[in-house]
Amino acid sequence: MIEFGHGTHIGLRREHNEDTYYADADIGLWLVADGMGGHANGEIASALARDAVVREIGSGGSLAQAVQSADADILQLSGRRSEALPMGTTIVALHLLGTEYEACWVGDSRIYLWDDGLKQISQDHSYVQELIKQGAITQEQARTHPHRNVVTQALGVTDPQSLRVETLRGNLVPGMQVLLCSDGLTEEVDDKQISAILSRRDLSAQECVDHLILAALDGGGSDNVTVILVRHCRN
Repeated sequence: MIEFGHGTHIGLRREHNEDTYYADADIGLWLVADGMGGHANGEIASALARDAVVREIGSGGSLAQAVQSADADILQLSGRRSEALPMGTTIVALHLLGTEYEACWVGDSRIYLWDDGLKQISQDHSYVQELIKQGAITQEQARTHPHRNVVTQALGVTDPQSLRVETLRGNLVPGMQVLLCSDGLTEEVDDKQISAILSRRDLSAQECVDHLILAALDGGGSDNVTVILVRHCRN
């Protein structure tokens, strides 16, 4: 049995919510897109990404193909607009067929897997992640780095020839949980806090999501925050 919770909040410092999400157990699809580009562009890009992925999954396509289609849709619309600022979006998505899942991501929104412990299964496409790989900074230093919000990959922004749609596959067994979130959560709430909330069996999936969003707001709410939690319940 699949239980899920979902929610989004504008945060405490932004005028618009450029995050978009989708959650539908009937087709087994959950996604979070964090738009960028200023004005209304980020909201448009993230909504385009959502709509493209839903359309392609509904037509029987793979999740990776659906994300590529989302990129093409955003680029096509950008080419018809006169604004100087490009529009783009990160994306994290989960497609579940039975117990088998496909997870995809582009950018620095994240996917975590809970299996009696928390593990980030996506890898940020970000400037600070590149520095971590090079050994130039630590994970802890990355949290306060002045360029921590610079992404190296995004739909609608990265050259299509260079776009990396990362994909993971696995099995979601009873007791496991998958968390999808924009960086509005991880900017303010560290993995230890996230783990403490997901470990609480007295909370429903929706209550966990609500607690995570409140924790992000308590931490400063510097950005839009969007959270989805998908839980394979034990009988």
